[in-house]
Amino acid sequence: MTAKERQITLLDGGMGQELRRRSRYPASPLWSAQVMLDEPHLVTAAHRDFIEAGADIITLNNYSATPQRLARDGDPALFATLHGAALASARQAQQESGRAVLIAGCLPPLVASYHHAAVPDDKTCLDSYRQLVGAQEGVDLFICETMSLAREALAATTAAVERDTRVWTAFTVDDSDGTRLRSGELLADAAQAIMAAGAEKILVNCSVPEAITTAMGVLAAANIPFGGFANGFTSIAALQPGGTVDTLTAREDLGPQAYADYALQWVEQGATVVGGCCEVGPAHIAAIATRLINAGYTLATP
Repeated sequence: MTAKERQITLLDGGMGQELRRRSRYPASPLWSAQVMLDEPHLVTAAHRDFIEAGADIITLNNYSATPQRLARDGDPALFATLHGAALASARQAQQESGRAVLIAGCLPPLVASYHHAAVPDDKTCLDSYRQLVGAQEGVDLFICETMSLAREALAATTAAVERDTRVWTAFTVDDSDGTRLRSGELLADAAQAIMAAGAEKILVNCSVPEAITTAMGVLAAANIPFGGFANGFTSIAALQPGGTVDTLTAREDLGPQAYADYALQWVEQGATVVGGCCEVGPAHIAAIATRLINAGYTLATP
């Protein structure tokens, strides 16, 4: 098989920031989950726009609806309601699109993005991820997202594998050193451990695209099925646990074509999955789809 004969799967972009742009309400510590309560129609519309842009997979809008975040920032009693609403919005968008897109369940960091020191103990992690998996019945696969610490990724992956569901595990890497997780652990070591636990692919997400380019090289050298989806922040340093995303600033040099340049580079490095994270919208996904097709790649659901 030549490089151009590889089938590429295109993920959606960053739902949280896309919903913040569309919402008429101020930012909340519950982030995208708050929109499920206030303006659920926006979630369906955003999913549909990503599908129309060319995404083969849409991911549930439940990133901030973990037991720990709801206990800190909202109401734990909303857990089932939020996950049910996220599933309903994704399925509605899927049906309205008329396309055979897949729906991915989301297993996010339990306490906070990027802050590996905040990760709970192993038993709490596994118990919480089992609860999250159980609340996302019927998804086509799980994506463990933005894992900054290998043992949190292991708990999320294990919980999904226990349900006999396909699992793609995505690490977030140091923005200044794409060979290491934000915890300082080596990406290559963490990736091998998670593949051994049953993950189908290793992805790298929610890091600057320059760091993801480095990470793609690491995974290619390790002969692991891989992919990437970057964020468009200037820095994530200001976002603290329980904080709001309006503390972060978007880069001005990552328009759709500039971002697509990076995505095409990752594919050339061997990635079979690309997409976008925070600050990457439908226009970016559409640009990637067009560029991949023009370059001779085939887009297909996995």
